[in-house]
Amino acid sequence: MSRIDATFARLRQAQQKAFVSYVMAGDPDPATSARILAGLPEAGVDIIELGLPFTDPMADGPTIEAAGHRALAAGGGVTATLDLVRAFRQQNDTTPIVLMGYYNVVFGRPGGVQQFLTDAVEAGIDGLIIVDLPPEEDAELCLPAQEAGLNFIRLATPTTDDKRLPAVLANTSGFVYYVSVTGITGGAAADAATIAPEVARIRKAAGLPVVVGFGIATPEAAEAIAGIADGCVVGSAIVKRIGEGQPVDEVLAFVRSLAEGAHRG
Repeated sequence: MSRIDATFARLRQAQQKAFVSYVMAGDPDPATSARILAGLPEAGVDIIELGLPFTDPMADGPTIEAAGHRALAAGGGVTATLDLVRAFRQQNDTTPIVLMGYYNVVFGRPGGVQQFLTDAVEAGIDGLIIVDLPPEEDAELCLPAQEAGLNFIRLATPTTDDKRLPAVLANTSGFVYYVSVTGITGGAAADAATIAPEVARIRKAAGLPVVVGFGIATPEAAEAIAGIADGCVVGSAIVKRIGEGQPVDEVLAFVRSLAEGAHRG
């Protein structure tokens, strides 16, 4: 059983929903990023979604794009991200970490896909979300990742109809990430009433937990969305506070309030 599977099993037993937090690796600098990452589990985070810095993140809004640029300027990249995870794993061997990013970052790694996967597994990564690789390109990364023991988590969106959904779910594992709104991260607010039927449809087809992200910025929104899904993801609202230079303790206090909201869902 993977760390992701074990986490959802634990939450089901506790009758709780998952809280997933997104932060950009290396933002705003390696030392601060390491402190934030280390504090997330104690703040109530069940799964950490860790962004791989990239210059042109097409699915992300200005908040996360700026975080990636800050991380890159501070020396961030794949190697620095994996080093960050290795340091985290010295203290925490239970909280799942999912890398979220773009295929250019993986493809351009010295040694290519296989070396990236070897390094990711060794560092303690549990899953991948690669935004710009459709199911038609599963042989590029999805299938090799699963052979290496990593979950490959696919995005479903409001435009993923019943005809397209089987292809999206075919090689998905761990959970399905439902993008609650059309557009980029940090955009419109998610609406639980609108999302609920879509979550039910995808969960039935997938047989996997469905976690909802995009458009969730408050504890109240986290509670509402977690109430109709298996969990929720908050990213931009956290990253915004990091970008503003808020102290780590204040950032983690905000994360704790979001986690408490999700766990009430």
